[in-house]
Amino acid sequence: MVQVLSSRVLLRPADPERSRVFYGETLGLQISREFGTGPERGTVYFLGGGFLEVSGRSEGPATDALRLWLQVPDVTAAHEELRATGVEILRPPVREPWGLAEMWIADPDGHRIVLVEVPADHPLRYRPGI
Repeated sequence: MVQVLSSRVLLRPADPERSRVFYGETLGLQISREFGTGPERGTVYFLGGGFLEVSGRSEGPATDALRLWLQVPDVTAAHEELRATGVEILRPPVREPWGLAEMWIADPDGHRIVLVEVPADHPLRYRPGI
């Protein structure tokens, strides 16, 4: 059996510095660690219970294969903040039939990111009898 001690999503952007500005400054993700030097250095960001590593360089355009799911405390506030900074909003916040409030944005390479608010009464937060 494989024992997983840690994990992270590896992102190979077309322009690493542009992606570091987006994830570090625009989204405000905190840096876990950096390695290497100069424009090709790697940066690992905290993602709540996981990590996002921005390193290397993509040889082609973004595909639909990668999606990031980020839980936020207030998706409406996130929408206002990100819209004000010029982030590409693919879809504003919507309460989905399954009860989550979701909005979609894109990073500079076009990778789709869903920002999710889990309401207090949602089963992800509340389990009767426990």
